[in-house]
Amino acid sequence: MTLLPAEIDARFAVARQIADAVLFEGYVLYPYRASAAKNRLRWQFGVLVPPGYGQDSAEHSTQRTECVMEPRRGAALAVQLRFLRAQRRTVQRALPEGGFETVQELELADRVLQAWDEGVEERVELLLPVEKLADDGVLHPFRLAAREEQEPIQRDGAVIGRLLRRREQLDGVLRLRTQEVPGPYRAVRLTAVVENTSAWLPPPDGRRADALPYSLVSAHLLLALDRGAFLSATDPPQWARAAVAECRSEHTWPVLVGGPQCEDVVLSSPIILEDHPQVAPESPGALYDATEIDEILALRTAALTDREKREARGTDERAGAVIDLADSMPAEVLERLHGAVRALREVTAPTGEQEQPWWDPGNDREVDPERDQVVVDGRSVGAGSRVLLKPGRRRTDAQDLFLHGRTALVEAVLHDVDGSVHLAVTVEGDPGADLWRAQGRFRYFQPDEVAPLEET
Repeated sequence: MTLLPAEIDARFAVARQIADAVLFEGYVLYPYRASAAKNRLRWQFGVLVPPGYGQDSAEHSTQRTECVMEPRRGAALAVQLRFLRAQRRTVQRALPEGGFETVQELELADRVLQAWDEGVEERVELLLPVEKLADDGVLHPFRLAAREEQEPIQRDGAVIGRLLRRREQLDGVLRLRTQEVPGPYRAVRLTAVVENTSAWLPPPDGRRADALPYSLVSAHLLLALDRGAFLSATDPPQWARAAVAECRSEHTWPVLVGGPQCEDVVLSSPIILEDHPQVAPESPGALYDATEIDEILALRTAALTDREKREARGTDERAGAVIDLADSMPAEVLERLHGAVRALREVTAPTGEQEQPWWDPGNDREVDPERDQVVVDGRSVGAGSRVLLKPGRRRTDAQDLFLHGRTALVEAVLHDVDGSVHLAVTVEGDPGADLWRAQGRFRYFQPDEVAPLEET
């Protein structure tokens, strides 16, 4: 394991901030208590399980990242594999006659301690000359030894219990290699594979929770070139598009990280991101809750009872930090969480001019939704026509399939900017049809998804 130079480690700081915001989602969910039902199934992203468990589950034991980069002569590649290691915590109470017994919870004045799987951040770091990655590349195995710790719990100077923490042995391998890609410029395809090689085998009734202590949790890669640049996986230059299209990333996705002009750092994440992702500056801190909305979670967290807050503080240090954040958040900080305008543009045209959209159907005399007709099965269909609905399976909304065989009234014939035609309809027999019509809310079908009906 090689420690990265301070300069490269500093460049990784932005990538780590994004990774922490995204990949630690689901680490501990609101209401941030170990006893909450939804905190019994955690860590949904980037979990690399032992191969012996992955064969019979939907989890994977490997991640594969491929991207194209342009290293300069003599360039070095910095690699940082980051993941959480599940640390199983057991709560024990001291017995009057000596010794300890395992209990469900231990209540203290400021917190309520319960059994919990803590997440300990681990890193595997490499700094390698790019030229060394050619041909067979580099294979770097790593092993994290099993470890046990004890933490006494005291009250008024007397030991009333203890926390037992255990980490299991974890084995893995990091494979790196490059291949030249054709083109007018010197570029190579980098392949980085992270694999969990732990020998643990699940018992006959083994569950996912049993495999987590032997897994790489929220695993992701940070990559940096000291001299050179990476090419975007979504918007590469024209000359490199074929080479980028041949890249195959599995269970992860590489994006450029940093400012819009930064091209020397990549975050390969198990969650698909866009290039140059950013954490909203209004966000006051990590809330760890998947699909979090800062304002709602801050308000709901502040509304927890004192007992619930004590239980959250006893669940995990990160959960306790969320409680403290919600309790101490100033009103002006909470106010900023309502939303923010990122950019403004002038919407009024210069004096004497009137800005018009390139196509305005309301001002186009060639289209009239209430009078236009379209030919379906040799018959003209327009507003007021009755039709039989037969939604197409390939392109329709899934809920529209429930309307198959129902009759409907055509309200308008609409043309879009691509030249396609859509029929706006209300379903006959729908008690809310008049309300939908008054609000201009309809269901939309293409001409080949309806059949004209005889007028009655």
